[in-house]
Amino acid sequence: MTKQWAGKRYWLVGASAGLGEAVAQMMSAAGVEVILSARSEDDLKRVVDTLRGKASYVTCDVSSLKSVEEAYAQVGEIDGVVFLAGVYWPMKADAVDAAQLEQMVDINFTGAARVLGAILPDFVKRDAGHIVLTGSLSGFRGLPGAVGYGASKAGVMYLGESLYADLRKTGVEVQLINPGFIKTRLTDKNDFNMPFIQTPEEAARDFWEHMNSTAFKKSFPRAFSLMFRASQFLPDSLYYRIFA
Repeated sequence: MTKQWAGKRYWLVGASAGLGEAVAQMMSAAGVEVILSARSEDDLKRVVDTLRGKASYVTCDVSSLKSVEEAYAQVGEIDGVVFLAGVYWPMKADAVDAAQLEQMVDINFTGAARVLGAILPDFVKRDAGHIVLTGSLSGFRGLPGAVGYGASKAGVMYLGESLYADLRKTGVEVQLINPGFIKTRLTDKNDFNMPFIQTPEEAARDFWEHMNSTAFKKSFPRAFSLMFRASQFLPDSLYYRIFA
């Protein structure tokens, strides 16, 4: 059954472009008041100006705890948070860039932890709230050329699973969404074939469909995700022979 969205207030962290922008469009069209955050004020203002419903923005750098706490104080009481922030560089072990590696872990994973650290006490105290985390199919198991990004997303996925285990019998709803390839400025960095790649709008429809459900986890595109989920059952010797 479709949830009631009109009048709800949601904080979308990482919503200045790509999937985050497309999800913001869908939520705004459904009557949700959205507060968008990212580092670029110009990009945030551009997105807010295109939204149909009540919308605002607060700049936030999720790599800084002080910035996250100050942003949340400005956002105020919310019904839910959607964490979509992320950076990406393709990276193999024999060509590691220490600064980029740190940024992927610090923004994609630790950034999510900082945001959750800010909002969770209020959600738990109220026994109400909705947490949506964005993982990735790359987080299911180690892949070549995904040093940093895959690890950061695996951390987000574990974080979501642990939160769900702790909160599933409370009034705080936790959802985890694991997309595949999405055509954005991040995947434009890839020089390899990306099967089942989606536009941000296509991925946002899958994302929004899951947010309207009561299920905990969704991985998509479905056919592509089955391969990643099945890979978890392969012995290491066979898995790395196939994927690496």
